[in-house]
Amino acid sequence: MKKGNGRKFTSATSVPGSRSKSITLYLLLVALITSVSSFAQTSYIIKGKVTDASTGDPIPFANIGIKATVSGTNTNFDGFYQLTFTPPADSIQVTYVGYESRAKAIVPNLAEQTIDIQLTPGTTQLKEVKIFAGENPAWAIIRKIVANKKRNNADDLEAYEYQSYNKIQIDIDNLSEKFRNRKSVKKMTHIVDKYDEVKGENGETIIPIFISESVSDVYYRKNPKKKKEIINKTKVSGVGLTDGSLVSQLIGSSFQQYNFYNNWLNILEKDFVSPISDSWKLYYEYYLADSVSNGSSYDYHIEFEPRQEQDLAFTGSFWVDGETFALTQMDVNVGKKANLNFIEKIKIQQSYELFTDEKTWIPLKTRVLIDVDEPTKQTAGMLLKFYSANSKYKINNPRDPKFYDSAIELKENYKDSDSTFWAKSRPEALSATEQLSFQLVDSLKVLPVVKTYTEILNILVNGYKKIDKWNIDIGPYLFLYANNKVEGHRVRLGFRTDPGFSRKWIFSGYGAYGTKDGEFKYGAGMDYIIDRKPWTMAGISYSKDLERLGVSAETIGPNTLFGAFSRFGAFRRPYWQEDISAYFKRELVKGLTGSVQIRHRNFIPLFPFTYRTNPSAGADSPVKSSFDITEINLETRLANKETFLQNDNERISMGNGNSPAFTFRYTLGVKHLLGGDFNYQKLSFNVKQSFRTGVIGRTYYNVTFGYIPSTLPYPLLYTPLGNESLFYVDNAFNLMRYFEFISDRYIALRMEHNFEGFLLNRIPAIRKLKLRMLATGKMFYGSVSEANLALTKTTDETGSEIQTFSRLKDRPYLEVGYGIDNIFKAGRIDFVHRLTYLNNPNVTPFAVKISFWFSL
Repeated sequence: MKKGNGRKFTSATSVPGSRSKSITLYLLLVALITSVSSFAQTSYIIKGKVTDASTGDPIPFANIGIKATVSGTNTNFDGFYQLTFTPPADSIQVTYVGYESRAKAIVPNLAEQTIDIQLTPGTTQLKEVKIFAGENPAWAIIRKIVANKKRNNADDLEAYEYQSYNKIQIDIDNLSEKFRNRKSVKKMTHIVDKYDEVKGENGETIIPIFISESVSDVYYRKNPKKKKEIINKTKVSGVGLTDGSLVSQLIGSSFQQYNFYNNWLNILEKDFVSPISDSWKLYYEYYLADSVSNGSSYDYHIEFEPRQEQDLAFTGSFWVDGETFALTQMDVNVGKKANLNFIEKIKIQQSYELFTDEKTWIPLKTRVLIDVDEPTKQTAGMLLKFYSANSKYKINNPRDPKFYDSAIELKENYKDSDSTFWAKSRPEALSATEQLSFQLVDSLKVLPVVKTYTEILNILVNGYKKIDKWNIDIGPYLFLYANNKVEGHRVRLGFRTDPGFSRKWIFSGYGAYGTKDGEFKYGAGMDYIIDRKPWTMAGISYSKDLERLGVSAETIGPNTLFGAFSRFGAFRRPYWQEDISAYFKRELVKGLTGSVQIRHRNFIPLFPFTYRTNPSAGADSPVKSSFDITEINLETRLANKETFLQNDNERISMGNGNSPAFTFRYTLGVKHLLGGDFNYQKLSFNVKQSFRTGVIGRTYYNVTFGYIPSTLPYPLLYTPLGNESLFYVDNAFNLMRYFEFISDRYIALRMEHNFEGFLLNRIPAIRKLKLRMLATGKMFYGSVSEANLALTKTTDETGSEIQTFSRLKDRPYLEVGYGIDNIFKAGRIDFVHRLTYLNNPNVTPFAVKISFWFSL
């Protein structure tokens, strides 16, 4: 070609001017072609980060493209992207499901540039897909995913362990002008202004009130199924924190687990159905959005949404490996229309990595966002953000089962770390906002207005007012005042020491006074923490107070609200009780706790009561109206899936999952020991469990078997807890009167089934109200031996009839109910029917009971 071109130009020499113009034109053409060729071969780079404008969080898996070209990429899990392109190009565009699309101009002729983009949340809507005749193509893939769940679920490995980095941040968001103009908020203006500076060009101002980081080692084995976390280091800064131990346990990996291979995911104590659950077809619609060749097969991108938008189900998408049918990416969210309270949005994003030695996809990174709605326009909302990154996996090398006995451990030096350690441990550097958060949270929590709100919240949650100067807490405030016919106005004040006083010794006490009876009541206790690993405690207590037969603190149990209100009213069958006890309690192995108690108490009734001291003598038997008892109580509790956290000087149970908890109690009464009047034995066995009942909701049951093979006055037999109040009480028989029945051998069963939104979500007229339906049933069946009946005297010394007790005959006490929960997000109405013993005095066969619960 070059030769041909040369000959052509040579033949044109006959016209000198023409030749000069031709040469010039040729040179210009060559320069232009060279320039264009050079320009076309030059690659340019754009990189940056895509974040949520309202939360500041990175957006993984977002689509990045150059307008009018085929150049494109996706953000990684941390929101970063890098895109190589060749001009011409004028702008970059970002799209993602659930956000408004955004475009930004590209600076021309710049070899490398950074373009960060903030996306504004919009309507979460999947693209329209037309399904033609035949089966939905996504269904065949879902079936293979479900069929391979056992193989791909990391929890079905023999064992694994890894190092986990976790970061949690809690923010105040939706700072409206009305909220900013409130007097209390204006006192924080200088901090709000600081966050205005780093929010970004399209971002919203958020004020972090808590931020934490932790590094821990996690260990798991399948058989027996056990899991353990050792928290190595934590860094915590937040408003209202008095001690880092409880928070440091909560911010670890154990409470940031989201396994989509399980049929149900428990989030905020609610059961969400997984998009790859065994019952996937009942809950979800699916769309095959994309398929990409990976060399040997295809990877599939599937989008999904709930069939019923009020169900606790997800909208989103996932990628699945076409060879193993294992999840490789998961991106889901729950919108405001779901049957949840106070929650604007829940978003979970998860990435997986292929562990090549085992051909297993293991969870690598997880990000969770929970957007709490603002209650009113004058208040602010809240954001809860969790980030977890796992590394250094080891698979199928289980440790000795005893190694896992303590579910969560804190290393002794967990608070000791420097900036160098955290710089090495973080998967990515802290953003400018996160760095600012650590700097300013401490400034925020010392503001007087913040301290005041923190103290008020602490009183509402714990019931005590902290007195830091004396290292004590004053309360509980629920018991501060009561009014009944025996005591008149009852005023009570108590205290307890806090960890600032001692990390070993706990002292407590109270005093009360009744204006009508003019009597002082009082009590004191001392507990000692012998060891925290395993948890071991001992203590002694003493009290002298007025109690009520059938409604004593021992009968009511941990229901403090019912216990406080039971002090009001008629206060029938009152008695004085002086009680002294000592105990020792220890966690023997994980999930198994044993305790022993020695107790002495007396019974001095303020109502007509006598019993025969020698029932074999019949009517000639001497009688008494008071007694003393001394007893030894042995108790064993087995709850092998229960997890405990240590909070200062106490342990907090985080539940037993879906597994049952068993409690066996044996009581031995010893005559003459410390003045005891009786020899006797008591046995009881309790089982309770809460579990998911497939698609129809969650069931809870509590069953107790009891047997008293001894002859005792009826106040020492078993009394089921009745309820004569307007309120529904979970651990009571709600249409049984106080002290209506007595038994010395019995079975007590309580059941409740919560349908959640399973039924009402499917009724168009009312599903927007987010109501939830429930059903309850309770049974008590037992008897009283002839010997115990003979012991009870029915008349006093004057021959006047004494009210004693009722006993069950040939049928059990039964009550059933149904109700509506989540009325105005807090109310519950139960409609309860009593089915048996309707002829007993003052019986109500039907009642409407109300209660109030804070529930999501």
